[in-house]
Amino acid sequence: MSSLYKNIHQDLIELCRKNKAKAQSKIYKLYYKAMYNSSLRIVKNPAEAEDIMQEAFLSAFKNIKKYKGEVSFGAWLKKIVVNRSLDHLKKKKLDLFPLDNEIYKLSEETNDENFEFSEAQIKLVTKAIDLLPRGYGIILNLYLLEGYDHEEIGQILHISSSTSRSQYLRAKKKLIQIVSDNEKQKM
Repeated sequence: MSSLYKNIHQDLIELCRKNKAKAQSKIYKLYYKAMYNSSLRIVKNPAEAEDIMQEAFLSAFKNIKKYKGEVSFGAWLKKIVVNRSLDHLKKKKLDLFPLDNEIYKLSEETNDENFEFSEAQIKLVTKAIDLLPRGYGIILNLYLLEGYDHEEIGQILHISSSTSRSQYLRAKKKLIQIVSDNEKQKM
């Protein structure tokens, strides 16, 4: 028996289920910035991210009765935003995975390490993500920033969890290389 998630804004969610515009406006104000940023990290275009976010909210309010409370409302909404963002890229016929999806055996030494970045390096990493092949950037964003695990990413992108892991590790190595190369150039 699964327990329901207790939302801190449950009263607003209930009013949204009754199609109350004021409650919808309050929910929008609570979540719009995070949802916009989630979409922007995927589509890389502010105007498109804004449109996607607006459509996601409309869809969420239209389908709010389908929200069962098994996860937080924010997580449910974020899934809608992420899926709409990925659908948008697919409609534009952008190849999310330019590399073949062949699984490469990566050594166990690729475990996550604790890196400490300066503010300048954080800006560099943000810019470097934009330079990665789109599939790498999407997986990095979904894993590191959106908090999805590789099983969930595989389901969302219709790839295996192994492909998600290998693409993530490649992306991480490429980011480290970009940061390292930039640091060497400063010397």
